[in-house]
Amino acid sequence: MRLKLIACLSLLTAGPAGADDLMSVYQSGLAQDAAYGAARASYQAAKEKIVQGRALLLPNLNMTANGNYNVVDTQYDKTLPNIPSGTIDYGSYGAGLNVTQPIYRPQNNVVFQQAKIQVSQAETQLSQAGQDLMLRVAQAYFDVLLAQYELRTVEAQKGATAEQLAQAKRNFEVGTATITDTYDAQARFDLIVAREIATRNDIAVRVSALQKIIGRLPSPLNRLTPGLTLNPPEPNDMEKWVDAAYGNSQQVKIAQDNLQLAVKEVDRARYGQFPTLDAVASANYNYQGDNPTFNTGITTTQGVVGVQFALPLYAGGSLTSRVREAVSNRTKAEQDYENARRTVAQAVREAFIAVNSGLSEVKALEQAVASNKLSVEASKLGQEVGVRTQVDVLNAQSLLYEAQRNLARAYYVTIVGQLRLKQTVGRLTERDLENVNRLLTVNNETQ
Repeated sequence: MRLKLIACLSLLTAGPAGADDLMSVYQSGLAQDAAYGAARASYQAAKEKIVQGRALLLPNLNMTANGNYNVVDTQYDKTLPNIPSGTIDYGSYGAGLNVTQPIYRPQNNVVFQQAKIQVSQAETQLSQAGQDLMLRVAQAYFDVLLAQYELRTVEAQKGATAEQLAQAKRNFEVGTATITDTYDAQARFDLIVAREIATRNDIAVRVSALQKIIGRLPSPLNRLTPGLTLNPPEPNDMEKWVDAAYGNSQQVKIAQDNLQLAVKEVDRARYGQFPTLDAVASANYNYQGDNPTFNTGITTTQGVVGVQFALPLYAGGSLTSRVREAVSNRTKAEQDYENARRTVAQAVREAFIAVNSGLSEVKALEQAVASNKLSVEASKLGQEVGVRTQVDVLNAQSLLYEAQRNLARAYYVTIVGQLRLKQTVGRLTERDLENVNRLLTVNNETQ
């Protein structure tokens, strides 16, 4: 486990020559992600339903053939002239060709219409899987970067606590502090070491999560460019986003397709009580050698052309039961569709609020970073004139790193929130990822 952790960290902290950006990671995900691959295969399978549904409307052609060896033992009660009793064996064989063309089968028409809806639904599900992949890639990508920022903060705090521990020991040795101060400093140092170990493990876990999507260990990841500006949602009107979700959300479209399928299923169940009419044709050839009755071979050929009518009269109540079942399923689909609309509307509102809250948090943390930078400069100046110590400087730097880490988290959360908002309304595209990718720069720092 330790070797694996070291390998993951070394890949992340190597030089920028083989760096990954968001788009390169996404392209790897397109090719390697198992969930998206399954959705793509499911769509390919669903397209075959069109062929299968159309086949129910086209002619059905079958060929049959048989070959037999027959043994016939005949014993007559009375002797008949020229027809002796006894046993005879002979061979027989035949072949036939049967054609059926549906003329009136309304159920088959409904099945074909359902197949078209199922293919449309599968296409929507594939689009949903693609947008889900974009969001998962972005989330996993920024999770790794955030874990790296966390490590930087922990290392800065470790340096400050190490200096505090050393100073406490020196003060105890010269008699200006008690042993309790040393114990307190040692406890703080031990806690930060444990936190550092946990943070490094967290990096390995997050790298593994990204590896699961892209099928390989990532190279060092590009980071956000300092000083970037994030724009609010366009339009900056929550209810307009909700309205857009009603018409574009994959979740709503899938529920709508399920409702259409349920409506068609009611029609199919009702048509099960209707008559059917087929055009039929057949051609048969049979040969029977050494017939025991006529003592000679017989060849028979037959051709038949006609229509076949069938009317279901009674099937134990199953036909009407299927209709009632389909009607109940249609009602369920209606409720599921309404629930999907409400769920999406709620998700859009939450995502919209989260994005705007994130933008406000970014502004506040930018100010906090600026204030902490001034604090670091003041601490260094104070150290030069003797009113601040090295520990004060390290503490100020630790607070600066923490503020920068919080600002990075706010950036990441807001950026992913913007992508999630678009994904919720069904509008997330590769161009959105490219726009985020432009906010990244090559990672020239090491952990």
